[in-house]
This record gives sequence, structure tokens and C-alpha cells, in this order.
Amino acid sequence: MPALCIVALGIVQASIATETLSLEWEHSVQKTRWEERYRVTPDELVLVAARVAGSGAGMEAPPDARFDGSMWSWQPNVHLPELILAASSYTSDYRICTAAGCAALAALAHGASPVTLRPCSTQ
Repeated sequence: MPALCIVALGIVQASIATETLSLEWEHSVQKTRWEERYRVTPDELVLVAARVAGSGAGMEAPPDARFDGSMWSWQPNVHLPELILAASSYTSDYRICTAAGCAALAALAHGASPVTLRPCSTQ
């Protein structure tokens, strides 16, 4: 099974064996919920689904998005070698969810920022 490495300060802070993960946060300006779902492969993270509760401040849903009554959702299919996330005093903490459960990213990275998510095999 692939594993996700959470890297901060150049050190792997945590490793989670998982094939999928969800990343959730609140947009810093609009205070709107954002969710992304990734597939973890040995070489990359594949963004397979995204959802946002509203629009504005650079977070518009694409034309093919569908509204389910509470959130806009779409399937971006973006391939990334890694994902770098920075903490902001204006944004709630990122939350990572896998089949094993959910955790605050800051807790997994011991409060360090920025945090890089990548497949462990690319270390």
C-alpha cells in the first residue's frame, strides 16, 4: 500500500499508509469550506475530486462543477509530485482524513510550517 509522508523542516514528521486522503480547510478570506480528495500512488498525488461551499476570492468552481444544494463539486484529475501547504493566521488548520481517521495537519507536523505532502517513495 502506498504511504503519504508529511514533511516539515526537511524531516518526515509522519507517515500514513493510505491509498486515498481528503484534505479539508476553511478559505482564509471567504471563510468558506474547501475539500479535496487525493489518490496516493508511489510517485505522485492525484487530485481526483474537489468541493467548495461557495465562490469568491479566487475560489470559483469550474464550469463543469455541479451544485448538490450545499457545495459545488468537480473532478479535476491533477497529478502532483508533492503538495506544499503553508499555515496562515487567517485560515483554520488543514485537516487530513484517511480510512484510519482524521487529524489536524499542524499536530502531525508538530506545528511546523510549511508542510509538504508527498508519497513516501519519493523521499
